[in-house]
Amino acid sequence: LRSVEMRTMAAASSASLGRRGAGARLARIPRHPRANCVRASARKSANPVALSAAGAAKPKKVVLAYSGGLDTSVILKWLQNTYECEVVTFTADLGQGEEVEPARKKAEALGVKEIYIDDLREEFVKDYVFPMFRANAIYEGVYLLGTSVARPLIAKRQIEIALETGADAVCHGATGKGNDQIRFELGYYALKPDIRVIAPWREWDLNSRTKLLAYAEQNNIDVPSNKRGEAPYSCDANLLHISYEGNILEDPWEEPEADMFTRSVSPEDAPDKATYMDIEFERGDPVAIDGVKLSPANLLTKLNELGGANGIGRRDIVESRFVGMKSRGVYETPGGTILLEAHRAIESICLDRGQMHLKDGIMPKYAELLYNGFWWSPDREMLQAAIDDTQKFVTGTVRLKLYKGNVVVVGRKSPYSLYDQEVVTFEEDSVYDQKDAEGFIKLQALRLRTLAQNRSI
Repeated sequence: LRSVEMRTMAAASSASLGRRGAGARLARIPRHPRANCVRASARKSANPVALSAAGAAKPKKVVLAYSGGLDTSVILKWLQNTYECEVVTFTADLGQGEEVEPARKKAEALGVKEIYIDDLREEFVKDYVFPMFRANAIYEGVYLLGTSVARPLIAKRQIEIALETGADAVCHGATGKGNDQIRFELGYYALKPDIRVIAPWREWDLNSRTKLLAYAEQNNIDVPSNKRGEAPYSCDANLLHISYEGNILEDPWEEPEADMFTRSVSPEDAPDKATYMDIEFERGDPVAIDGVKLSPANLLTKLNELGGANGIGRRDIVESRFVGMKSRGVYETPGGTILLEAHRAIESICLDRGQMHLKDGIMPKYAELLYNGFWWSPDREMLQAAIDDTQKFVTGTVRLKLYKGNVVVVGRKSPYSLYDQEVVTFEEDSVYDQKDAEGFIKLQALRLRTLAQNRSI
């Protein structure tokens, strides 16, 4: 592994060329001021396999990804009881739409001395969401990867905190059935190969809701009244989306309950009058709505508001998890749904056909890498570099009509547009000689005619 100093110099060199960091590896991104500490000890680290094998000793300090909810509060206490270690809590504000400060009081009540609560909304959208949307990434044709794209940032910040506090382990609350355990841990190991990972759901015997609630009560952990009845939906939320799993959704034939949705009205209840809007792009990223420049996080927030009010962004999906099972989830991604349509529209006039088709060809692989947790992998970075190169001239404005769950592109323009009205007109022109098409067609047909002449069908 190269040293942090060498990687920082590379980042400075890249910045001088004028291209954004595009969510690249930590020390290559000058916009991540805290990231330079990650990998600082990598060259000095012992063999990670050997360390893992010798990892029976109890950790001294653990950085826990902590939401302040029931599950992670139980995990916090379980870490203290099981490992008799110090716990550092980290709560990320990714725009999930709920207060994060209450997590501080809950952590303090459980005896935590070092508490990190970070507002990561701008970094999340600028360095993770926007690079993903430059790729037009969709998993299995439908999933906009709202959960997947958040995990690399959380993992990165946990490793940074571990280095800042001298922690020798990190901990997450993902179950042993899902994708998030993979996403978190691939991020941890990519950024600090010798880090110890604690995954309580793969270790403890609290394998039922009844046991979890009993453990909470035994350890004086407050259990909200809404947690005592029927198991609620399992939700993940950030500024890009909210997901729902579990409960009646475990049956793929059951329709979601109407009151489950929180970020959008139903298309039936959306306004009868369409909403028109303009989105401006610079080098593949949205920068303004209706002529008003906005920061990345504020822009996505605005798109969420407009999309949610018009019933946009609901998707009911059965997806193929990396661990091998099928899983049903329902998602609300109002702003992301608008952004994807707008970005493809501006690309349609700014990208060469070869660029666009090749980019569409590599998109499923990019989406799969992200879904499976390989954000920090060299193959994802390689694809990102190629994708970002296509965006140099993706600048212009897209006009959209939002109406009852639909996003309709009604206009697009760009100073770099490859659309030429003089060439495509149905009227008389002096640019395109239609007779030239005859020779072109015959050349394209040569192999087909040869096949037909030499083989019976």
